[in-house]
Amino acid sequence: MTKLQEQLQETTTFLQEKGVKDIEFGLILGSGLGELADEIEEAIVIPYAEIPYFPVSTVVGHAGQLVYGTLSGKKVLAMQGRFHYYEGHSMQTVTYPVRVMAAMKAHSMIVTNACGGVNESFAPGDLMLITDHINYTGDNPLIGENADEMGPRFPDMSNAYTPAYREVAKEVGAKKGLHLKEGVYMGWSGPTYETPAEIRMSRVIGADAVGMSTVPEVIVATHSGLKVLGISCITNLAAGMQATLNHAEVVETTERVKAEFKELIKETLAVL
Repeated sequence: MTKLQEQLQETTTFLQEKGVKDIEFGLILGSGLGELADEIEEAIVIPYAEIPYFPVSTVVGHAGQLVYGTLSGKKVLAMQGRFHYYEGHSMQTVTYPVRVMAAMKAHSMIVTNACGGVNESFAPGDLMLITDHINYTGDNPLIGENADEMGPRFPDMSNAYTPAYREVAKEVGAKKGLHLKEGVYMGWSGPTYETPAEIRMSRVIGADAVGMSTVPEVIVATHSGLKVLGISCITNLAAGMQATLNHAEVVETTERVKAEFKELIKETLAVL
């Protein structure tokens, strides 16, 4: 048994003793989107600080707790706030909660984020279904020893974002009158926002949006055999496309669109 497997055993035992049982979907809720976890029924709330091998989220807009219960008729384990590479965590630490979800038999993950729009047809407040990603962090959470029982040494990333889940979300969005975008998410390490030159490069190589999360989590989800639905909130236009960039704008935009974002996730979850 690897060290990671030993840690997962300790963490899952702790969560089970807290009342966390069967999980269908893991949810990762990004900046300003954590309120969705407040709607989970029969909720069991566990602060990250209490959970073995969990670090503590330090970013404004991230509550820093796991919430377990029922949402839209599905058993979910929600991260109310995530961990980021730019906080100084290793990729393995950033993605540890995804490992926990998989170890507790979740079959799918819904991951959300706030990000910058690179596609010139996007506007702040748009919601984008992630079709694919570009890992530009310079790191990968699968580097190191691989336990074959946890996933393959060389996982296929061709359909990391499950096409069938995306189609369901599109149908739900259409019924609600939402004009959902689709596109490629490019993951950077942060914590600096990208420069205008870096954004021009991102557009040239195929990115529609840029952000500082999600990619490592989805890599590990794919390695673990989880199906994935990824949804981005375009909170601002990327560098060179508007005058300045700041985190306050990110939180402000997510506040403005969070009601329709939450409804999209809940109604999609009900169908999946």
